[in-house]
Amino acid sequence: MVVGGGVAGLVAALECARVGLRVTVLERRDELGGCVGRIELDGLTLDSGAESFAMRGGSVAELLERLGLADDIVDPNPAGAWLVWGRERGLETRPTPSGAPRATQVNAAPLPKTGMLGIPANPLGDDVRRIIGWGGAWRAYLDRIMPILTIGRSHSLGKLVRSRMGTAVLDKLVTPISAGVYSTDPDDLDLDVVAPGLNQAMTRMGSLSGGVADLVEGRRAGAAVRGIRGGMHRLVDTLVAELARFDVTVMTGAEVTGLTRVQVEAPVGEANGGEVEAWRVTAVRRGAEADAGETAEGDVGAVPGAALGADDVVGGADAATIEFTALDVVLAAPAHTSLGLVGEAVEGWRSADEWPAAASVELVTLVLDAPALAAAPRGTGVLVAAGTPGVTAKALTHSSAKWAWLGEAAEGRQVIRLSYGRLGTSNPLDGRPDDDVAALALADASTILGVDLDARMLRAAGRSAWRDALSHAALGQRDRVRALEDVVAAQPGLEVTGSWVAGTGLASVVPHALEVAHRIRHRRVSVAGDA
Repeated sequence: MVVGGGVAGLVAALECARVGLRVTVLERRDELGGCVGRIELDGLTLDSGAESFAMRGGSVAELLERLGLADDIVDPNPAGAWLVWGRERGLETRPTPSGAPRATQVNAAPLPKTGMLGIPANPLGDDVRRIIGWGGAWRAYLDRIMPILTIGRSHSLGKLVRSRMGTAVLDKLVTPISAGVYSTDPDDLDLDVVAPGLNQAMTRMGSLSGGVADLVEGRRAGAAVRGIRGGMHRLVDTLVAELARFDVTVMTGAEVTGLTRVQVEAPVGEANGGEVEAWRVTAVRRGAEADAGETAEGDVGAVPGAALGADDVVGGADAATIEFTALDVVLAAPAHTSLGLVGEAVEGWRSADEWPAAASVELVTLVLDAPALAAAPRGTGVLVAAGTPGVTAKALTHSSAKWAWLGEAAEGRQVIRLSYGRLGTSNPLDGRPDDDVAALALADASTILGVDLDARMLRAAGRSAWRDALSHAALGQRDRVRALEDVVAAQPGLEVTGSWVAGTGLASVVPHALEVAHRIRHRRVSVAGDA
């Protein structure tokens, strides 16, 4: 039984099904894929969430090869990203000739390429000085001559950068990247998670910038990102097709509401026909009455021969309560759902109260008739420094400039998407109607890109929201995850996976889900004698 139909849950389900284990996937939403989804706008099928994957570790590329998608892996436009920050004076607010407000004037420059998380390897480089000025650059250069006074590890990314290089580097270079990638303030980011090896390199080289330079020099191609021709959502489509091929039962609109330990009759070949411990999963499925009988009869056991299925279905026309029994349960749902189920399943465990509040993140995608954007005036994307006047978004991706396949499919239209929401603050789009959000995104894009855009250019707009974005890189999160994993490991047949425990991005999620599936396969296939 897999709770959650994001990529982690689908990968874990497929790996178990490949060796003959019977699997059911329950997903609360009507769509599968989680943060890897699709949106249809103006005749284009676009990514509503993740649009690329890191090559780090090679696990995602290997999965795509096994799924027959290797030939469709593509590289992004190497033009790179820019940074936008507030202009101290001379703001432009004059109307355009068409009468629409002119884009607010802001500072903009390409992000320095020789750095890590915005920390420059060369503080006096022209690309760094262009953003932080001579004063900020000289303050950052003091890092090179200040001795490393303490022995031990630095923990907070923000505190380290502030102490070694000053506030200009922190506010104008590091914070925009932290917000754009992790939706988290750098003071709250765990250095060892977001920049593995930097503590040691800094000590070895005698400065923060020296440590960054050392790591950048030795950084392998695995740091690069790639995509899939047609969009990352094709990964989900292919996973779902493979699940169907292996007879995996997938139920959408099914919200899991309970998880308890029970005693059941052992599957054939186990416990000499006696009883074994299993998990009872309770779910409420919307609109399930019509197919409830078929669902109840289906064999959704964990191993061949197991008499473990949907035990009861009750409800009305709008919803039905279904109970399942399974030897193994994988919690691949978002953090708040999975933590709640662990709290119910494990008597006396209350550590969920110590977990931080999640961030609310929303993407707004715009399809535009804007010929002036064809030249990609801000490269393939832009990060926005907090407090930049006239801008509410924290980042922008010029998708049709970043991906050649999309530029061709758009046939002259421009596709951009903007990201909103930072950890610790309410999402500025919460409660706003779609028309207001589209207008705000258009105004933000105009300012960020430095091109006057108005409503007549807008062909379509769409929204994709995630209200449970929990940063794996937050300070203290590794300890919380380890404590959770210790608790779960003590519960036979219970596993957890997903970005909130594995880390940000598919390069972290996929190998973690594979490890979970391999543990289940080791337990069940060997027991059933099917190895």
